[in-house]
Amino acid sequence: MRRLLLASACALACVSIATVSAKDTAPPAPSTAAVRTAPAWVKRSNELAQPLLKAQAEFAPEYASFFGLPGYDDRVADLGPDNGERFRAAMRGAKQTLQGDLKTEENPNVRQDIAIMLGAADRQIEGSELNERLLLPFTDVGQLVFQGEQALLQEQTDPARRAKALDRLQRYVGLAPGSTAVTTLARQRYEEKLKNPALLKPTKLEVEQALRNADTYASGIRQLFAKYKIEGSDPALAAMEQQLRDYAEWMRKDVLPNARTDTRLPAELYAFQLKQVGIDIAPEQLIQRAQLEFMETRSALQQLAPLVAKAKGIQASDYREVIRALKKKQLDKGSIEGFFRGTVMPELEKQIAAHKVVDLPQRPMVMRLASEAESAAQPAPHFKPAPLIGNTGQQGQFVLPLGNPASAGKDGRAAAYDDFTYEAGAWTLTAHEGRPGHELQFTAMVERGISLARTLFAFNSVNVEGWALYAEAEMVPYEPLEGQLIALQLRLLRAARAMLDPMLNLGLIDRERAHQLLTEDVVLSEPMARQELDRYTFNMPGQAGSYFYGYTRIMELRMETELALGKQFDRLAYNNFLLDQGLLPPDQLAKAVREQFVPAQRERK
Repeated sequence: MRRLLLASACALACVSIATVSAKDTAPPAPSTAAVRTAPAWVKRSNELAQPLLKAQAEFAPEYASFFGLPGYDDRVADLGPDNGERFRAAMRGAKQTLQGDLKTEENPNVRQDIAIMLGAADRQIEGSELNERLLLPFTDVGQLVFQGEQALLQEQTDPARRAKALDRLQRYVGLAPGSTAVTTLARQRYEEKLKNPALLKPTKLEVEQALRNADTYASGIRQLFAKYKIEGSDPALAAMEQQLRDYAEWMRKDVLPNARTDTRLPAELYAFQLKQVGIDIAPEQLIQRAQLEFMETRSALQQLAPLVAKAKGIQASDYREVIRALKKKQLDKGSIEGFFRGTVMPELEKQIAAHKVVDLPQRPMVMRLASEAESAAQPAPHFKPAPLIGNTGQQGQFVLPLGNPASAGKDGRAAAYDDFTYEAGAWTLTAHEGRPGHELQFTAMVERGISLARTLFAFNSVNVEGWALYAEAEMVPYEPLEGQLIALQLRLLRAARAMLDPMLNLGLIDRERAHQLLTEDVVLSEPMARQELDRYTFNMPGQAGSYFYGYTRIMELRMETELALGKQFDRLAYNNFLLDQGLLPPDQLAKAVREQFVPAQRERK
């Protein structure tokens, strides 16, 4: 299982892990959209956030660098001795500073932000303690190095910063003065804890995945350095390739034979995972809610499927067969981006404006295909945010993988998805990752002057993914009939996630039955089903249920607000207000709607 250190940072990266592709688009011009001047309280809040931000950055500099914090482009993750203890000490120091600020701060918005940051510090300390007490520290070094390098080597990064990619690589491989190869440090942390038999070993599945992807990551790093013509990199690249080969051999010889086959987490660790992603109900309650949603959504799919079949000339009535028939008409690789860019994205924007769903920025959205290496790191469609600190016009990107390298067959070729590259599947996917989903959500954080506390530190998957699913639901009525069917299919997937993730971790279902449900009832491809199950069991256990839970919380709040305002309810104003709040947790978001939005709307009459 992935380490829980800096869990919120890792989760945020999962929205975004991607940068280079075989067919990159040109970098967009700096945005000309009006950027609001941040209120004085936001500036004050951001100043108070610096100690906590820097405490995190010392241990995860790649994360800090990615989001725009200067001074960390040549730094690498701290895997040195006693890193957990040192991290907790740094976080406690930042927390003490914030507690002092809270005693003297009078502005209620800043006080709320301080509370958010204190909560984030507490969760990260708790996660680090649990990680150290329960887990044997295992690191997929190939993935770590690839993600660290691709964070700098991308089109929208200033060339002066790109040059730092070599400094970072030299630190990864131990060629920089005072540095030790990250493969050596990762082995040391694993081996020094191996004598404690109580610690949970990594799963066989995650070690096998790391082994399958090792060469892909090494190749992807070399391709990045070649693409951006980073001179003088050959010695560091050669060292990296040799070290990753040696590390893979060590994993195969020493780690894999002792890896565990049971993917379940200790109960307290799984409970923390749920809390960390924002799920504040018991897993059993989440399962019950998701089971009801699954059944109702499946019924809705069955009702709509015959209408789609008639409209598209499909000789079937069962929703599963109709979806499979739609999937057979795959877009070829050369026309995928064109369909998304030329057909889906413009039509969705037209409908958003026509139906006053939410305000849109006056610039095009960025979308591209993923490379094989970044597909290995993140095999599902995702959104890669732009820097939130010091943004000079960089835009986030909707990134679409075409396969899952970890699901490679005997011929070594990555298995292809059929879940995202057909016309009917493009609509709700774009609404989720693009507009009005993640792209608009993260753009708002930059352009609307939202504090770091409400972006980086309030972040959790319930906040982020809840909005994206809500955005999907907002657009369903305006999509083609077949697009509506796939929107329901993906809603079925989110209900399945909220059932299967806790059921697998609580031992209530086995992987084989879960796989059967995903491939047969949810109609996922084999590689997609595999990456889903890997996600629930070792990549990000607990996170998958956040989509469904976040969506239900926003929908509940929407209904409450409509009931409170009646005919005074303004959909455009409501959705803009939600975006203006950044990533407030559901309870705090509801408080803001009740105490600010509703009274303001009533005064308009």
